Order: sequence, then C-alpha cells, then structure tokens
Amino acid sequence: MTIELYCFGESGHSYKVALGLTLAGLDWSPVYVDFFGGEARSDAFRALNPMGECPVYVDGDLVLTQSGVILDYIAKQTGKFEGQSEAERREVLRWVLWDNHKMSSQAGTARFLMNFLPENKRPAEVIAFMHGRLKAAFTVLNDALSDRTWLAGTDEISAADLSCCSYLFYPEPFGFDRADWPNIYAWLDRISALPGWTHPYDMMPGNPMDRSLDRA
Repeated sequence: MTIELYCFGESGHSYKVALGLTLAGLDWSPVYVDFFGGEARSDAFRALNPMGECPVYVDGDLVLTQSGVILDYIAKQTGKFEGQSEAERREVLRWVLWDNHKMSSQAGTARFLMNFLPENKRPAEVIAFMHGRLKAAFTVLNDALSDRTWLAGTDEISAADLSCCSYLFYPEPFGFDRADWPNIYAWLDRISALPGWTHPYDMMPGNPMDRSLDRA
C-alpha cells in the first residue's frame, strides 16, 4: 500500500518527511492540503489531525503527525537515518528536538511573516526579533558542521540532517544567506547531491507562484 503524506509545498515540516521518505526509497504519494485556503482548520482535516497541522503520514490504519515522530518511525522501519549506536541515536534526537524548538520554528515564522502576509501587515519589529534568534541558531549549526560531514556525526545522513535542512532549501527570504555560513553551505550541497534529492516545490504540490497566478 502506498504511503500518503498530507502536505503542501510551502511547508518545511512536510518537506522533512517527504525528503526522508524519498531518500529511504519508500513508496509514497503527496495529498495536497490547501493550507492557505484554510483546509487545515476544517472539520474534515481535524478529524485526521486534531492539531490542524501538516504533515500527516497515513499508511493503512496508521496515522502519524509531527515531523519528528514520523522521521523516527521511518528510521525504525527502514534502519536508516537513526545512527548505529545508542550514543548516535541520542545525538540524532538531540538535534531533531533542537531544530523544532530553535530553528525550524523561527525560520517558518520569519518566512511566513516576510513572504505570505500582505506587505502592509508584516510586523517589522517581530521579524527583526526572529532574525536575531535565527542568527544564533545558524551560528550553532554552522559551528557544529565545522568538523563533521553529517550533523549528528553519523556515517550517512540522519534524521538530524533531514530536520535541520528543510527550511534552508526554500528560496524566499527569511534571514538566511548560504554565503554567510560556509559550513552550512557545504552541508546543504552534500544533501542536494544525494540520489533522489528534489527541491520542495518539485517534491510536493503547492507553490507561492500558484497563488500569485490565481490572484492575477
């Protein structure tokens, strides 16, 4: 049975899982959620995920939500992305938790405020605050990658990399410039060179340009 991933192209959290499924070689298909049209707040979607968020992983009767949980499940099922030792597995989990609290949450919010709100409703002071938090997060990430190929020190890509890289592949401005962070730059190049890597807007349905065309 094909795994269904309820997602949309603009969602960095969905991209973490979509990329993980693809690199793991699993059979999956995207189910588009019209987030910007309010679908994630609908009764039908909340019956699937009461949190009203993407991604949602559906495989038969199994329904999973939250990207970190789904990546952990993929790792357990495939033996990929989790490290080889207990110490590596704890390190992978440490970075997944750090990312969801310190980086993806900040990047997603800053990107939304800067790109997906009408220009006259973008809160400059909040955006500046988010940029400060992101700079601190990028410093931690860049320093960690100074002496390792993969973030958790594993021999190959892990859920730590999948979690932390996702928002950094998006083209919209949100306070990140690859050129400012050479170790992150090289790490993103390693990820995008992996067989099967695909840009989020090519991997999942939904693109800001679609809404621009709809408004034209």
